[in-house]
Amino acid sequence: MTLKVRYKRGCVPHGSIADMKSLTIQVITGRWFMVFASFLIMSAAGATLMFGLYSNDIKTTLGYDQTTLNLLSFFKDLGANIGVLTGLINEVSPPWVILAMGAVLNFFGYFMTWLAVTQKIKKPQVWQMCLYTCIGANFQTFANTGALVTCVKNFPQSRGVVLGILKGYIGLSGAIISQLYFAFYYNDTKALILFIGWLPAAISIVFLPTIRYMKPVNQPNELSVFYKFLYISLGLAGFLLVMIIVQKKVPFTQSEYGVSAAVVLILLFLPLAVVFGEQYKIQRSQKLVFVDPSPVNIVTTGAPTSNDDARVDIKAEETKWWQNIFSPPERGEDYTILQALFSIDLLLLFIATIFGVGGTLTAIDNLGQIGTSLGYPKTSISTFVSLVSIWNYLGRVFSGFVSEHFLTKYKFPRPLMLTLTLLLSCVGNLLIAFDVKDGLYVASIIIGFCFGAQWPLLFAIISELFGLKYYATLYNFGSVASPIGIYVLNVRVTGHLYDKEAMKQMVALGLQRKQGQELNCVGANCFKLSFIIITAATLFGAIVSLILVARTTKFYKGDIYKRYMEQPEGDTAEMAVVRKGGERRQEPTVGNKI
Repeated sequence: MTLKVRYKRGCVPHGSIADMKSLTIQVITGRWFMVFASFLIMSAAGATLMFGLYSNDIKTTLGYDQTTLNLLSFFKDLGANIGVLTGLINEVSPPWVILAMGAVLNFFGYFMTWLAVTQKIKKPQVWQMCLYTCIGANFQTFANTGALVTCVKNFPQSRGVVLGILKGYIGLSGAIISQLYFAFYYNDTKALILFIGWLPAAISIVFLPTIRYMKPVNQPNELSVFYKFLYISLGLAGFLLVMIIVQKKVPFTQSEYGVSAAVVLILLFLPLAVVFGEQYKIQRSQKLVFVDPSPVNIVTTGAPTSNDDARVDIKAEETKWWQNIFSPPERGEDYTILQALFSIDLLLLFIATIFGVGGTLTAIDNLGQIGTSLGYPKTSISTFVSLVSIWNYLGRVFSGFVSEHFLTKYKFPRPLMLTLTLLLSCVGNLLIAFDVKDGLYVASIIIGFCFGAQWPLLFAIISELFGLKYYATLYNFGSVASPIGIYVLNVRVTGHLYDKEAMKQMVALGLQRKQGQELNCVGANCFKLSFIIITAATLFGAIVSLILVARTTKFYKGDIYKRYMEQPEGDTAEMAVVRKGGERRQEPTVGNKI
């Protein structure tokens, strides 16, 4: 059936004010503005990586030893990665619910920690501090599920670059928040705890209506837009790196920090210009369709089955998430939650992540203590934290964009890039273990890069092997590997061996530890054995990752995005404009309903 509809000139307002108003509305409601909002949410969601800046305040004020501090660090990482419940809630509720819940938890957790450190409340018990730390850090899972997972589902053919750049902004968040914090509070590290309590919560609340699911659209310039966002984020990372170096050499006043913070804010909002540009192009293309006086044919396929010229498709009953656990579909199809959890592929990926992320995160969480033990000045220790943040970002965008390029052009398996990343991280661990001269600078770069690179690879592999239908839940199951690794390698190994060496040094000096007194260890032996063990564990993770490479090589040699390029029958969300025989016609891209 063919219906002919003629649109007259003048049906679209030409006034500049009306056009601008229309453009602004389209920008705010468009998919690219949603991506921009996700950038801002992610840029404040990585506050857990700043633990090294205020951990000493917790240790000193509350009188903790290193094992207790590492226990707090474990609960921080537990909260930042245990998001299974978040994923399940996301399966039955819109993203704004997730973001709102996360904002409340973030403020409560960090606010209670701030009250404890500033001694405005009675000294909490250790289990209470662990609970506050876990609750505050849990915001990261809500931000990831609410914003990042939504973006991946909205742009399934660019999932690698989406994961890379959004995870990259999380990696930069430590350096971003540091610049803003110095401008607001200068050197009051206790105030930093309160700052990272209210700032991420406020940003999430502001953009609640913006983050939502949209029907994926095949846009030919989609990748080029993400590259524009990448260049802006690289500019932001470059500026932050320059500031880190300059601020190390030259003492900054609070007003000078204010100038650098203003530049950071400008670079954070610069992607908005790209959003307006892309939406303007879309508006122009829509005017070409509706203002042109030539006939517009709306074509439907198939014979109508009712008086309203509509056809109802009868779909097969969908497999529920708890069904057919041991009869999974082919790789790349939509697995149910339990099908994925009981698969060997996810088990191998899980084991590799436990040792890979667990090892690099142990190094990051202990950078302050490592630097102090090895005799680095206090200014250098803050530099290490900032370097980790910058290289964490670079690792994320590198693994996201480069793995996507290598996958589409050379069919290079993403699990193989994960294996190479694990091997590289071993170099950084060995530099710490053997106290190479100035090696901690290089180690912080390598470890920051490798820690960042693992996340987009992990989450892209999960989406590719098990589909996107239950991605919110499976994404959060993948994150669980991190706290398991951090508990084993940080709390049980590193913290225990550090305190053991510290006690040995006290005995050698004829001193006796008083109740509540913190333990301090000095010298290369404080972390040597710990990081030799971590290196061995990471090598084991690399071997496990190689097994996954062998199992999935054939899958990655195929066209893994083919299903997203062929829209399902009945989808009429987008219309394509084509010319046939000189006549402009508008057809549903694949559908059969008007």
